[in-house]
Amino acid sequence: MTVVRLAFRWERLQPTLMQPFNSDELARLSAFVDGATAGGTTVLLDPHNYARWHGNLIGSATVPNAAFADFWSRLAARYKDNPRVAFGLMNEPHDMPTEQWLAAANAALAAIRGAGAGNLVTVPGNAWTGAHSWAQNWYGTPNATVMKGIVDPGSNMLFEAHQYLDADSSGTSASCVSATIGSERLQGFTTWLRSNGYRAVLGELGAANNATCNQAVADALAHLEANRDVWSGWVWWAAGPWWGDYMYSIEPSGTTDKPQMATLAPYLD
Repeated sequence: MTVVRLAFRWERLQPTLMQPFNSDELARLSAFVDGATAGGTTVLLDPHNYARWHGNLIGSATVPNAAFADFWSRLAARYKDNPRVAFGLMNEPHDMPTEQWLAAANAALAAIRGAGAGNLVTVPGNAWTGAHSWAQNWYGTPNATVMKGIVDPGSNMLFEAHQYLDADSSGTSASCVSATIGSERLQGFTTWLRSNGYRAVLGELGAANNATCNQAVADALAHLEANRDVWSGWVWWAAGPWWGDYMYSIEPSGTTDKPQMATLAPYLD
C-alpha cells in the first residue's frame, strides 16, 4: 500500500472562514503527514465535508467560493514543498447543482496553483461522486457533462470517483449485488475517462467479507488493472484503530489481517 487518504473536518482545521488554521489541529495533521510521507507513503488530504462547512453549502452566501479558495490556498501553502502530499478537494459533494460544485472546484484549483503548489489534486463530482452515476441526471446536470469544464492551471489532477457494490451503491450493506457488479458499475466511467482524455483514482471502494463481495471486489480491481491508461489506483474504505467492528474495515486485529486482505493483496503495488 502506497497511499493513505486522511479524512479530517474543515471546521476543526479552520474554525472561522477566511482566517488562519487552528494551531493545535494543524499540528496534529502535520505530525501525521510528515511522519507518513517521510516513510515514503503518499497522503491524500481529505476534507470530509460533502461540500459544506457547518452544514452550509460551498457557493452559498454563508460559504462563498472565495472561502473555499482561501482554505485551499492556506493548506496548499503549508504542503506545497512535499511532493508526497496530494490534495483531495472535497469528499462527496451532493444535493447541489453540479454547476455550483464545478465553480467551487475551479476556484479551489486556481487558489492551489496560485499558492505555488504543483501537488497532485483529486477532483470529485456531484452526487457523492459515484462512478456508476457519472452520466446520470437524477441529481441535476450529469457530472459527465459539467465536469468537463474543470480547469487546472497546473495540469496535475485526477478525477476522484467512489464506488460501492451493494444494491444502492451506498456502502451501507454487507451484501453485494453480484460477483461482476464492480466492473459493471465502473465501465461507463472508464469509457468516459478514455473518450475525454482524463484519468482518475477510485477514492473509495469497500465491502464486507463474504464470497460474493470478495468476488465483486476482485472484479472491480481487475477492471482497474486492465484499464491503467485511465486509472491511477484505488483506496480502500476504511482502516484505522477507531473503526472497531465496522464491516468494511481492514484494520488488523493485532498482527492478524482482516479477511478482505486476501482479496486485495494480488492488486497491491
